[in-house]
Amino acid sequence: MPGMRVTLGQLRAFEAVVRLGSFSGAAKELFVTQPAISKKIRMLQEEVGLPLLEQVGKQIYLTQAGRELLAVCADWLETWARFEQQIADFKGLKQGRLRIAVVTTSKYFMPRVLGPFCARYPGVDVAMEVVNRDRLLERLSRNEDDLYVMGVPPEDWEIESEPLIENPLVVIAPASHPMSGRRDIPFSELAGEVFIMREQGSGTRIAVERAFRERGMPLRVKMELGSNEAIKQAVAGGLGLSVLSRSSLVALGGGGALSELDVRGFPIRRHWYLVRPRGKQLSVVAQAFLEFLQEHLSLLQPEPAGGTEGPAVRTG
Repeated sequence: MPGMRVTLGQLRAFEAVVRLGSFSGAAKELFVTQPAISKKIRMLQEEVGLPLLEQVGKQIYLTQAGRELLAVCADWLETWARFEQQIADFKGLKQGRLRIAVVTTSKYFMPRVLGPFCARYPGVDVAMEVVNRDRLLERLSRNEDDLYVMGVPPEDWEIESEPLIENPLVVIAPASHPMSGRRDIPFSELAGEVFIMREQGSGTRIAVERAFRERGMPLRVKMELGSNEAIKQAVAGGLGLSVLSRSSLVALGGGGALSELDVRGFPIRRHWYLVRPRGKQLSVVAQAFLEFLQEHLSLLQPEPAGGTEGPAVRTG
């Protein structure tokens, strides 16, 4: 900014306050006190000569000048972070922060690759946000993270996506259900069943609704639950059938109360996708992780969970 003496710390404080919606949240993320954040924002506003933030009650709003500064500052901070990481790379180091956002179901396999990656690059700090699909799309639209993992990339978005591993969706029922153990069950028989599903907008829900719609059949949703663990327990309790990612079922092994049904049209073949905004220039750390991931896709394959809690799934 010509004529302005603005510091990197002031811009980082401003961006964090706006992104997190609070001075206390920014202070916690930047490992400083809340008064220190307030002082940086005050000095920044004095240097700009206009108010940047307005606080109404507990809500923080951007002024017009604040919106203009945020657009500049977000790009500048990302460019500076890349420069810092490139310098570290020139010195033979891999340091910095890797930011990943993943939908809830993928939390069962992503740690299997993050662990070895962190072991290879101990100087890298990893922040993995586990959120539902709607929240992940919000983060993607704001370019808050380096990379994103989801089951159904949004259409008509300016993004790049590449498949990672298969993510088949299967029908599950209580082990005592009359369909359990049957072979080649007609899809039409599902029309008489009630289902327990994830919330509207989840990747699994979208795929299942499409499968029923293509066959001209109604999907009778009796209950919506916010986690796959809760859905498994509800199905085991006889409240209905469900369709879940096989990877989540393997990860939540246990005692045999569920059965994977052999239904025509299932499994629904899907993939997990790695997504990022189109044209996004990855940081040195993010590029290193991307290359590591592509070389170690086998780490993402599900493994039997052994002694983890919850009802197990038996097939056939």
